[in-house]
Amino acid sequence: MSQIYGPTSGITPIPDVAPAGSAGTSGASEFLDSLKSAIGKVNDTQLEAGRTVDALMTGETQDLHRTMVALQQADVSFQLMMQIRNKLVAAYEEIQRMQV
Repeated sequence: MSQIYGPTSGITPIPDVAPAGSAGTSGASEFLDSLKSAIGKVNDTQLEAGRTVDALMTGETQDLHRTMVALQQADVSFQLMMQIRNKLVAAYEEIQRMQV
C-alpha cells in the first residue's frame, strides 16, 4: 500500500501540553522547535516545487502532472502556514489586550 503525501504529511504533531505546575521554558522551547520544524518543511516543499519547475523548463523531465502536484502541495502548505501565523498573531494581540 502506498503512502499518501500531502501538504501536512511531513508536519510532526505538537507534543502534549505539560501540566500547569510544570510550565516553563521547556514548553516554550518545544513549541518554538515545532514551529521552526514546520516552517522548515514548508520551505523544503517550496524548494522542491522550484526544482520540479526548473526540471520541466530545462527539459530534464516531461512530467507536467508531477510538477503541477508539487506546485499545488507547495501552495497549500504555504497557505496553511500563513493561516497558522494569522491565528498566532491574533492570539498574541488578544493577550496584549488583556488587563492584568
